[in-house]
Amino acid sequence: MSTNQWFLLVGCLMLARGLAATTISRSPFTSAIVYLGVGILLGPTLLNIFGFDPKRESALLEIMAQIALLISLFSAGIKMPVPFKLKRWDAPLRLAWISMTLTVALVALFGYYVLQLPAGAAVLLGGILAPTDPVLATDVQVRHAGDKDQLRFTLTCEAGMNDGSAFPFVLLGLGMLGLPEAGGHHLHWLLVDVLWGTVGAILVGVAAGAGVARLGWQLRIVEPKHEIMDDLVGLGMIGVVYGVASLCKTSGFLAVFFAAVALRQTELILAGAPKDRHGLMEPDTAKSEVAQASETHEAPQVVSTEALAFKEHLERLSELTLVLLLGGMISLRQMDWQAVGTAAFLFLVARPLSVFAGLAGSATSLRMRAMTGWFGVRGIGSIFYLMFAVEAGLPAALAEQLTRIALFVVMLSILVHGFSVKPLMDTLWRRT
Repeated sequence: MSTNQWFLLVGCLMLARGLAATTISRSPFTSAIVYLGVGILLGPTLLNIFGFDPKRESALLEIMAQIALLISLFSAGIKMPVPFKLKRWDAPLRLAWISMTLTVALVALFGYYVLQLPAGAAVLLGGILAPTDPVLATDVQVRHAGDKDQLRFTLTCEAGMNDGSAFPFVLLGLGMLGLPEAGGHHLHWLLVDVLWGTVGAILVGVAAGAGVARLGWQLRIVEPKHEIMDDLVGLGMIGVVYGVASLCKTSGFLAVFFAAVALRQTELILAGAPKDRHGLMEPDTAKSEVAQASETHEAPQVVSTEALAFKEHLERLSELTLVLLLGGMISLRQMDWQAVGTAAFLFLVARPLSVFAGLAGSATSLRMRAMTGWFGVRGIGSIFYLMFAVEAGLPAALAEQLTRIALFVVMLSILVHGFSVKPLMDTLWRRT
């Protein structure tokens, strides 16, 4: 396809999505299914108008997926409730580390014993498929900053953290395959990639988020008051936090998520935002203590709220582009038992078992655990780690096999979870 044809295709999809927003919201399928269907229709499966080779374009696809993830993680972090309470975050923390680790282990065992993959490749496949997706799972994630739904919060928070917590297992798999740039798979992996990668990322993110929040607040209240371009501040913070975290050998994804969390936490605390009956701060700073004390009864704007709408628009554009390309990367004629079997094992065995094991002893209900166990959408995070592995020097035969399996798992996740999300969520709300 030519550049003009790409502009025409993407422009038509954006127009259709924008004009049919109400229709799609009332339909039994998600927007990602529409993009995927268009990609499959125009791709190698049917009309073969365009194709996208993930192995040849792995560098470009890695960057595109990376940008989409960073924007989505920042948006997810901004929507987290304020103030931070360990009791409320207990379930997401268990899911992001305990359940995610168990998912990697189960998928690795399946890959080693059933798919007959080398041990390193099996662990790598587990790391690629374990993280849930913050980009494609918008229908089961927090919709706005004041959303108090426990299931949405749990899934959003989990997706915000487990893209970072899965990275050490991707490195472990690459190291076991003998790739020198991936590092070792011994004490160095545990101390540097796991412990420091996690703790360091949280420290970098919290420090940056709180620092930017305080600086922006001071600039808005001191005389003479300063105008702040919130969108650029948000994007700039994503870039700086990710760069600093990566230079410090920590998880950039985890750092960006916690930077957004700290940004919002700090801004609402500085504003003295009122609390609701659940003890959570309201996102409307116009009702805050600072607003009530001012002559105009208005509080300064905050970066987290003003930048959120812009980030969500970028997130939608990323979803459209990457899912459309996914349709051009696959041919349904090449789907085999390995891809279908891996997807079935992941959706019906590995994810539910890991969720129930990870949440054992927690305060979450059985119904909440069952819903959480089903809604483990795979997507852009899996594509990023797959392309990261290809770029790291994954052997050609393994790269082709893992690419085929992972891309079909993502496609099946979009379809299976996409068609089930609205009926199941409607059922949950009716019973709540």
